[in-house]
Amino acid sequence: MVLVHESKEMMSGDSLNTVLTKAQTLIEALPYIQKFNGKRIVVKYGGSAMVDENLKYNVIRDVALLKLVGFEPIIVHGGGKEISSWLKRIGKESEFINGFRVTDEETLDVAEMVLSKVNKSLVGMMTKLGLKAVGISGKDAGLLRCKKKLAGGKDIGYVGDVVETDNTVLDSLLENDFIPVIAPIGLGVEDDHGYNINADDAACAIATSIKAEKLAFLTDIEGVFLDPSDKSTLVSEMDINEAQEFIDKGVVGGGMLPKLANCIEAMKNGVSRVHMLDGRVEHCLLLEFFTEKGIGTAIIKEPLF
Repeated sequence: MVLVHESKEMMSGDSLNTVLTKAQTLIEALPYIQKFNGKRIVVKYGGSAMVDENLKYNVIRDVALLKLVGFEPIIVHGGGKEISSWLKRIGKESEFINGFRVTDEETLDVAEMVLSKVNKSLVGMMTKLGLKAVGISGKDAGLLRCKKKLAGGKDIGYVGDVVETDNTVLDSLLENDFIPVIAPIGLGVEDDHGYNINADDAACAIATSIKAEKLAFLTDIEGVFLDPSDKSTLVSEMDINEAQEFIDKGVVGGGMLPKLANCIEAMKNGVSRVHMLDGRVEHCLLLEFFTEKGIGTAIIKEPLF
């Protein structure tokens, strides 16, 4: 039998170049896919990428691709902007001390409600993409146990510092091909009361506990700069000693300071690599994980040379 194929118009030069560029991108990604296949990664999801619906969808698609090529992603999400919005609806002003939300009983109730809503929304988006995702909080199966955090020596209510983790539920979900989506609410080690946990702190605690291959922070900044006022000074890669020098010399400040300190601590305790990414850039996770240059700041354990 002779099979006759319909003739196709010859591909134009521009079309061919586009296809070749896509092929080159796939080839460039191959060694990274091979290297990190079966490895656990933690993504701290927050900032504008949680508010803009288009960015949110792109982040979830990135996570879907990471899962489908063999990564084992764990999502830890925030929800601070939405918590503040809901508090305002009930006539309650948000108060912060040293960047931490003062959390009384009423504020904790609102935070738990909002984080649960955000959590199930993310799970729903993943399910639409054909992924198996399960939403939990740090309360479930004693995943995150806390003690009261003090901010500058001040009592700020039910805000927790993670002091214990139990990976049983995470191990079970990952072994059964689920993506855990985690809301940063934990239980007190002394009083079993609920505690609001900074999402960065929760992500670092979980990444440390499972010895994650990668920990990625989606933020509203491009990364770490030698000079924050000069966007051309973005540091694409540094080791933990250089990161500590940035802190000691006061190169970084504001919200980046605790993030960088968390990164260093996580890497000292088993996390292999940390990435700080601008979540406002579409497909930032894929660009950082699967391309040679990346787009944010990667922190590694040892100097390259």
